[in-house]
Amino acid sequence: MPQFSKPAMAAQLARSPAPRPPAAPMLADLVAAGAQGRGGAPALVHAGQETSYEALQRGLEAAARALASLLPEAGARVVVWLPKSPETVLAMLGAASAGGVFVPVNPVLKAGQVAHILRDSGASVLVTSRMRLAALGTALADCPQLRQLVLTDAGEADTPLPVIRWDRLLAGAGATPSRRIDADLAAIFYTSGSTGLPRGVMLSHRNLVAGAASVASYLEHGPEDRILALLPLSFDAGFSQLTTSFIAGATVVLHDYLLARDAIRLVTGHSITGLTGVPPLWQQLAECDWPQASALRYFASTGGVMPPALLGRLRTLFPQARPYLMYGLTEAFRSTFLPPEEIDRRPGSIGRAIPNAEVMVLREDGSPCAAGEPGELVHRGALVALGYWNAPEATARRFRPLPGHAGPGGQPEIAVWSGDTVRRDEDGYLYFLGRGDAQIKTSGYRVSPEEVESIALASGLAREAVALGLPDERLGQRIVLAASPATGSGDTAALLAWCRARLPAYMVPQAIAWQASLPRNANGKFDRVALREAFPGQQD
Repeated sequence: MPQFSKPAMAAQLARSPAPRPPAAPMLADLVAAGAQGRGGAPALVHAGQETSYEALQRGLEAAARALASLLPEAGARVVVWLPKSPETVLAMLGAASAGGVFVPVNPVLKAGQVAHILRDSGASVLVTSRMRLAALGTALADCPQLRQLVLTDAGEADTPLPVIRWDRLLAGAGATPSRRIDADLAAIFYTSGSTGLPRGVMLSHRNLVAGAASVASYLEHGPEDRILALLPLSFDAGFSQLTTSFIAGATVVLHDYLLARDAIRLVTGHSITGLTGVPPLWQQLAECDWPQASALRYFASTGGVMPPALLGRLRTLFPQARPYLMYGLTEAFRSTFLPPEEIDRRPGSIGRAIPNAEVMVLREDGSPCAAGEPGELVHRGALVALGYWNAPEATARRFRPLPGHAGPGGQPEIAVWSGDTVRRDEDGYLYFLGRGDAQIKTSGYRVSPEEVESIALASGLAREAVALGLPDERLGQRIVLAASPATGSGDTAALLAWCRARLPAYMVPQAIAWQASLPRNANGKFDRVALREAFPGQQD
């Protein structure tokens, strides 16, 4: 038996074995793969109605032909701004199958944020509802590349743009989809950058299919599984609830989360076997009374650190379920998971690399850190995204060559440098230590402080504004705002009302501290450490 040094052994353990390659090279092929031999089995359940794999496949083929007739060219972007429904799934997968690129938008975003995504992505088609279209109002005038609206419900629409109803679009003759390969762009997922407005992460068909195969393998998805999709489909972990189920022929129950009691009803009523959430969602569910009988096979958490007390409560509620703790970033879909059998042995660990990925801990010069030494988490492999849409400088900072690794043609392999600081133990298990930027992690979302600050300043009520993330047991971090008033002593109610009208609920500050002027450090930048003192009892 060969002998390994501890660092070499740790490096080997950080690589999980690759799963069997899926028979689905393109994103839309996941539906066909899941339908093999069981076309009549349910693929989707929504509002009490089932859609079989066979019906979903027929709908997907029709959606691809229909959307292909609207796209001006291969790679054109299709923004989908809808709550969860079979139509939403068909619009996303159909756009990719048509030769286009789908851009999912969180239903809770406000008009200004949606308009930014429409403009930045250069979308030519918007699939939405009449109510959401009305909410956009005059913002559409600033989206010059938008050429077609597709509405999923009936009624009149007051807009100069061409409008067609979804059902009529699918009933038309359609067109032949553009031929694409798995290296081509399939989707753009918008996520908060370290500064400013959200930016789009570009994902290829290969990225999404490899991610589906990897996650489905360690969650052990099979045709008997019924997965409850509570997370937004615009969130990479939410979208993976579809892909990891389809690749295994499992059933997805679609639901837009509002009340914990509805989630409990669905888990019990549909014999749900798998459920993934973010810690704030799990906190709400853990505070409820659950029936003793449950088919739940596993529960998984992503989007932040799971507090030990919360994990303990969930294990008490679901003693038969295996807990999976996961860490990921949209730029690489998913990076690590902690196997259930390691949870008690390695408290606080974010685990090891997911299948078909390698995760390293590197110093600034690219050399590997020793066990216990803090360094940057760097991810390589098939799940690494193509970069940021329309943002070459940001792409060059985050997606960088990996020393000692050659890609196609002998060029240096590009890896994603997460900006997160971690350490690994002697056995190769990783532990999260902190973020390298000013992003706020709240309710499972990454939020740029600058986006909150710009909205506050646009009100005219604040002359200066700094958004901070402070510890919160339920949310991970809560957003607070330190501000200097434009006039007088500051109108908290008016500023919060302004923010609520322009930001989704998870981005609205929960408190405002007014100061005559905000303190700055020796470099002239806002002194965030001093500003935290304006919120007593909320220190890290």
